[in-house]
Amino acid sequence: MNIQETITKILVDKLGIAETEVTPDANFVKDLGIDSLDYAELVMEFEQTFDIRIPDEDAEKLQTINQAVSYIDNKMKS
Repeated sequence: MNIQETITKILVDKLGIAETEVTPDANFVKDLGIDSLDYAELVMEFEQTFDIRIPDEDAEKLQTINQAVSYIDNKMKS
């Protein structure tokens, strides 16, 4: 399963977001309506699922699904 599919699955399963709303350019807050509590939960899910550490400063920069995919991809390569 690729990173984008995994992120989509997390958003759909954990936060109840409709799969049709999860597009690469979707902004977590503006487009998907994720609040700060959900976002914190989402970042923790990313860390557990991909076995990476996402510092708070980095987490704040992840605003779209594309940004999250790129970030996670880079973290997993390093």
